[in-house]
Amino acid sequence: MEQKRFKALVVREDEEHQFHRSVEERTVSELVPGEVLIRVYFSSLNYKDVLSAHGNRGVTKNYPHTPGIDAAGVVAASTTEQFQEGDEVICMGYDLGMNTPGGFAEYITVPGDWVLSKPPGISLYETMQIGTAGFTAAQCVERLLAYGVRPDQGPSLVTGATGGVGSTAVALLTQLGFQVTAVTGKESEHAFLQELGAVDILTRKQAIGRAAAALLRERWAGVVDTVGGDVLAGAVKATQYSGVVACCGNAASGDLPLTVYPFILRGISLVGIDSARCPMGRREEIWQELAGNWRLSMLDGLTTRIVLDQLDQYIGDMLAGKTKGRIVVDLEGAA
Repeated sequence: MEQKRFKALVVREDEEHQFHRSVEERTVSELVPGEVLIRVYFSSLNYKDVLSAHGNRGVTKNYPHTPGIDAAGVVAASTTEQFQEGDEVICMGYDLGMNTPGGFAEYITVPGDWVLSKPPGISLYETMQIGTAGFTAAQCVERLLAYGVRPDQGPSLVTGATGGVGSTAVALLTQLGFQVTAVTGKESEHAFLQELGAVDILTRKQAIGRAAAALLRERWAGVVDTVGGDVLAGAVKATQYSGVVACCGNAASGDLPLTVYPFILRGISLVGIDSARCPMGRREEIWQELAGNWRLSMLDGLTTRIVLDQLDQYIGDMLAGKTKGRIVVDLEGAA
């Protein structure tokens, strides 16, 4: 097993500090030591992978490196009692794909406490149709529900709605009975969002509203925000009394130009969402929901399925804002 060869996308830095990506052949013995060796069947492309693939040192410190913060596959070897050879598993978040070689490879090695047994009722492919982006969307929705947001309280807003998190949030909220307004800068994707269930679509300018205003007309019972900046500020200012805003991204900006008035005059809750360090117990609960009561009927409509050799193109497309929905990387047939 140690000399088994496999394919991986490798990002290398040249002498001029330019970053280049190519599919290379590696051996299992080159992987970092880990308790669980996983034969990866599927991964998915997330924005954090794009940053890693372009040399972002805030994500990945050292190169050469294999990105991929998501992986789903079968245990090939394990030194822990929790997992046995042949078990179907998911590994997402923690340090996978950041400074630990990630899921854009046919094999990974990881600590046992990073690994989640695939819940029954969902396939390995479907778990990566969801992936970190979909799991993050589910975390956002779970927080809205936990804080008491209900469909009969009024419309909910999803920003960055054509992205992986946003599109899954639109589909999931719609499936749970919410009336969803989507925000996108891509006029060409309105039909895509309507197919997912969005009943109204706003431009970014419409979502921001009057930037100088401390408060806007109350509209949203709940918000899932993936972009930050002025769009998040506009969403907060237009949220109803006691409404909830779940914030999980900064695709537009890490800044938040707000006063305290939405919080002290309307009692709005701004809830931060992180998937990388989400405790395993909560991960398991949310994955059980995604495999059961929250099982998405629109996964195929959200997903583009590619192979390892196509990843370089899609990494560039995602950075340029040309992708939509979820990008699943099929490594099953690449061995």
